[in-house]
Amino acid sequence: MSVDRNLYYIPSSLTVHDIIHQVESDPDEVPWVRGVPKKEHIHIEAYNPQWPVLFEQLKGIVQQALGATALHIEHVGSTAVEQLPAKPVIDMDVTVADSSREELYVPALEALGYQLEVREPTWYEHRVLRLENPRVNLHVFSPDCPEAIRHILFRNWLREHTEDRERYAAIKYEAARDVENAGDYNAKKNAVVKAIYHRMFSALGLVE
Repeated sequence: MSVDRNLYYIPSSLTVHDIIHQVESDPDEVPWVRGVPKKEHIHIEAYNPQWPVLFEQLKGIVQQALGATALHIEHVGSTAVEQLPAKPVIDMDVTVADSSREELYVPALEALGYQLEVREPTWYEHRVLRLENPRVNLHVFSPDCPEAIRHILFRNWLREHTEDRERYAAIKYEAARDVENAGDYNAKKNAVVKAIYHRMFSALGLVE
C-alpha cells in the first residue's frame, strides 16, 4: 500500500516504540478535575462542512488568547475528516512548551469560557479543557508528544483511505447505541480503531 509520507511526519525525537505503544497511566490517578462526568447522550451526525470552518474560528480565538504560548493548534478527531460522521464536538490539540504548567494557559482559556476537566500527569501530562457552546474538547500536550502525533497520523489516514473511513463510520454508529458516556462509547470502538492503526503502522513500515 503506497502512502504519501508528507502526511505522516514523525519527529526524529520519537522512536518507533513511542509511536506504536501508548504509555499506561497510573491506575490510581484520578483524572477528573471537577468530578466524574455526568451521563450524556452520544449523538452521531452526518459530516458537516461547517465543522472545519468553526474550527478555524475557534483556533483564531485561542491563538489570540494564548499568543506565543500556543506553539501549534491542530484540528483532530472525526470532525476534521471530510465525509466522516461524528459527534458534533470539535477536538482541538494545542501544543505548549510544557503542558504541566497550567498557569501559562488555563487562566487565558478560562477567560474564553473553557473549563479544565482532565489532568493526567502520568499520561503524557495531558490536559483537557471543555467549552460548552459550541462544544469543544481542547487537548493540551507538550512538543513531540506521541499521542498528539498519533492524532494527526490517524486523521490523515482516514482522510486518505475510504475503506477504513467507512469502517470507522460504521462502528461509530454502532458504538453510540445504549451508552451514556464517552468512555463507554470509545471502549466499544476500540477493536476497530486498533485494527485501523495496525494497518496504518504496517503501511508506514513501523510494524510487520
